Amino acid sequence: MKLKLIYFTIGILLCSLFSFGQDSIPKTSQTKRLTESDFVDGETYVVDTIIDGKTYFRKPINIKPAVDSTAINKLEDYKLASEIDEKWLEELYSNNLYDTIYKSVSELKYDPVDFPELTTDTLKARLARLNARTPFNIEYNPSLESVIKSYLKNRRTSMSRLMALSDYYFPLFEESLDNYNIPLEVKYLAIVESALKPRAKSRVGATGLWQFMFGTGKEYGLNVSSYVDERSDPIKSTEAASKYLARLYKIFGDWDLALAAYNSGPGNVTKAIRRSGGYENYWNIRPHLPRETAGYLPAFLATMYIFEYAEEHGFKKDRPKYHYVETDTIHVKKMITLDQVSELVDVPIEELQFLNPSYKLDIIPFVKGENYTLRLPREAIGKFVTNEEQIYAFVEAELKKREKPLPQFFDSDSKIRYRVKSGDYLGKIARRYGVRVSQIKRWNGLRSNNLRIGQRLTIYPRKPVTSGSKKGTVNQPKKVINADGKSTYKVQKGDSLWSISQKFPGVSVQNIKEWNDISSNNLKIGMTLIVSK
Repeated sequence: MKLKLIYFTIGILLCSLFSFGQDSIPKTSQTKRLTESDFVDGETYVVDTIIDGKTYFRKPINIKPAVDSTAINKLEDYKLASEIDEKWLEELYSNNLYDTIYKSVSELKYDPVDFPELTTDTLKARLARLNARTPFNIEYNPSLESVIKSYLKNRRTSMSRLMALSDYYFPLFEESLDNYNIPLEVKYLAIVESALKPRAKSRVGATGLWQFMFGTGKEYGLNVSSYVDERSDPIKSTEAASKYLARLYKIFGDWDLALAAYNSGPGNVTKAIRRSGGYENYWNIRPHLPRETAGYLPAFLATMYIFEYAEEHGFKKDRPKYHYVETDTIHVKKMITLDQVSELVDVPIEELQFLNPSYKLDIIPFVKGENYTLRLPREAIGKFVTNEEQIYAFVEAELKKREKPLPQFFDSDSKIRYRVKSGDYLGKIARRYGVRVSQIKRWNGLRSNNLRIGQRLTIYPRKPVTSGSKKGTVNQPKKVINADGKSTYKVQKGDSLWSISQKFPGVSVQNIKEWNDISSNNLKIGMTLIVSK
């Protein structure tokens, strides 16, 4: 009896499994059971099942495998290509090259340099050919030979980098210089001035590719505001430099002296002329010029020689990420940030910073009467123009969410640990704390822009010092000290535990819950919370 019961149970289970399997097969013509008499020549059939000793067939079902959505949670780049891009962008923004050039010009030495690859006779012949096609005095002298050989021997790598950058900048330089009848070789001056770093800043405050001081920049139409420094704008600063150089040449009538005056001011050049006994040749008055200016023209001429004879010296330059002609501009219609543009048109923010170096906070303002532009790679221009309305709608919606107006100025005395939440991305976090995406990546050792919810980031925010209330007072959270010496905060309309924690660096939501013995996230307007240990 027990054995029959066991067989009966097994039979019930098999029937259940069979019926489950049948229900799980899609009810299509492909699964219709057929006998051999139903076969069509040329078609393939597979055994479906055997019932009561009779075999049934069906057409095979081609079920495509479903893509595992969890496998697409992170799009990967080619590691080698990514590393090359990172190195290239580091070259674009690092000030190391500028610092090296600035130091070499101010501390230039003229001792003989052993460089057998370039004989004195060969150098003399090449300088003579160069002198014949330029208005600069490039006659051979031992001091110039020393500088050229020193650069070839000790600065080969940096020169190769500068040659790559020059492919982007030189076309726009030459256009402006030609408009003002200035020798095209003056383009090499920007290398000596700034190492082609548009945001380069000297110890005395000269800024940009052409190193304008604040006052001189203003005089030539380069405006500086909280948002914009036009001294770092390649096109505007080049036009200003062209005007200034044309004016200096009109005064001195000699391009060597005009360059010396560009560096140290006309007054220092005229004093050097007087101290030399009336000489007007640069090499004769050089001992009486400021130390930095004394090395200025030799550095310029040495750079010109190396660029003009780069092929003869075996230089091979890398192609830059963009050529100037491969970019275009758009006049902005509303305030927009570079990280918003980066997210929307899929261009890395580092590249946008390279193409738009004059925006100090990576914010393009919209000001009536001003024509601020966004420069983009040509392939991104179409994306932006086609979706312009949606882009500005997104920007406006984001601006409305913010509690404090832009810009926010901070000091960097403290650091916080920020926890990534849903909807966060690096640009959004950077904008919140007034820092750069590149800074957050550097502080946290990030090699990509990918974040995960719950990830902790070290950020060095700087508390706002200019965002004030209507009465002009600083807009700080209202906190008081209670009898126990702890800081407290009174909950206001719109507050949440998270928003309150953000007002007090180093305080987390969990801290507030523990210090106030609360378990939920619900708050009441007017309740007092302890916000310090």
